[in-house]
Amino acid sequence: MPQLQSAFGLLVLLGLAFAISEDRGAVRPRTVALALALTVGLALLLLKVPGVTAAFSGIAAGVDAVAAATRAGTGFVFGYLGGGPLPFDPKTPGADFVLAFQALPIVLVVSALTTLLFHWGVLQPVVRGFSLMLERTLGIGGAVGLSTAANIFVGMVEAPLFIRPYLAGLTRGELFMVMTGGMAGIAGTVFVLYATLLRDVVPNVAGHLAVASILGAPAAILVSHLMVPDPAGGTTAAPTTAPAKIADSTMDAIVRGTTVGLELLLNICAMIIVLVALVHLANAILGLLPDVMGAPVTLQRGLGLLMAPVCWLLGLPWDQAVTAGGLMGIKTVLNELIAYVELSKLPADALDPRARLILTYAMCGFANFGSLGIMIGGLAAMAPERRDEIVSLGLKSIVSGTLSTCVIGATVGTMV
Repeated sequence: MPQLQSAFGLLVLLGLAFAISEDRGAVRPRTVALALALTVGLALLLLKVPGVTAAFSGIAAGVDAVAAATRAGTGFVFGYLGGGPLPFDPKTPGADFVLAFQALPIVLVVSALTTLLFHWGVLQPVVRGFSLMLERTLGIGGAVGLSTAANIFVGMVEAPLFIRPYLAGLTRGELFMVMTGGMAGIAGTVFVLYATLLRDVVPNVAGHLAVASILGAPAAILVSHLMVPDPAGGTTAAPTTAPAKIADSTMDAIVRGTTVGLELLLNICAMIIVLVALVHLANAILGLLPDVMGAPVTLQRGLGLLMAPVCWLLGLPWDQAVTAGGLMGIKTVLNELIAYVELSKLPADALDPRARLILTYAMCGFANFGSLGIMIGGLAAMAPERRDEIVSLGLKSIVSGTLSTCVIGATVGTMV
């Protein structure tokens, strides 16, 4: 059964994290067992309990509302390029969709909304609630719990701002948990974007992305503890003061959120252009090599073969593992946005619905080399005295973040 395959893969992934641990003797079985139980328990609750699943299905309505509101703005500014009425009949179905003018501007709206919710004090109690759950169930320090919980809603640089005064005093294991939490999730600013891209590929994808963001917290703690445990079991206390104000008024919050969103939007556009161009260039160079097994050598094929065993461990059939491995490789080497775009373009028969769902979870994280630079720069600026240690843990955080999202994918694979 594919569910048993996923369960076997889950154990292998955890065994791999333990095998590459800095100090296997310091790993606390109780913490591992509780973190695994919390990950599996939350997955069962969010995916199998009818009332809860119905609530998460309702997230799709919210995503549709934000997308429609964004199209109203882009259509007004960019006309038919932004989703407004077409002045002609398109010759090719889907040719009227322009990524830069219709999907990506969602980042602007979500950034402004997120800043507003923080300014109004709506999200802080939610973050603190998740933090308390992690502290009391897993016995981790309050500072780490707060940062990891914040990663459910904000990005890898914004979340540590909640505990900025405590970063310098974190133990090595706690610092690694903070870094892994950033790599094992996505920011709220891109959540709606990914849901919009995949809405026709994965049913109720918005709800599944929300579940993936929540499961990323205990999964990150589980994997990071296996890889970099604290011999002394450090537990840095939670901050007792509220985070600094992010805006002076509602209008100021809108302006600040829009400004931050604009920077992110421009970065995403530039990143897509450059990375897609580099992939095309790499494939052109690899195309000079003779065909292998009757097909040209491409970056996607190479990455697919490399990551295929991992995808099989997630519970995918072997005949689909190479295709899925290519997407996982693109996610790791480039980023998850391009991987999701490629997933949305795959023919219907390339991956079955179960494989697409598992991949959606397994790729829902920032664990890639580009994000590593962002994380090191942000954390080093907040805790300059820990810069060398942050850099030394950088590559490990990519591995731990990837293993965390794969653990989530395998966990979901045991239930679908």
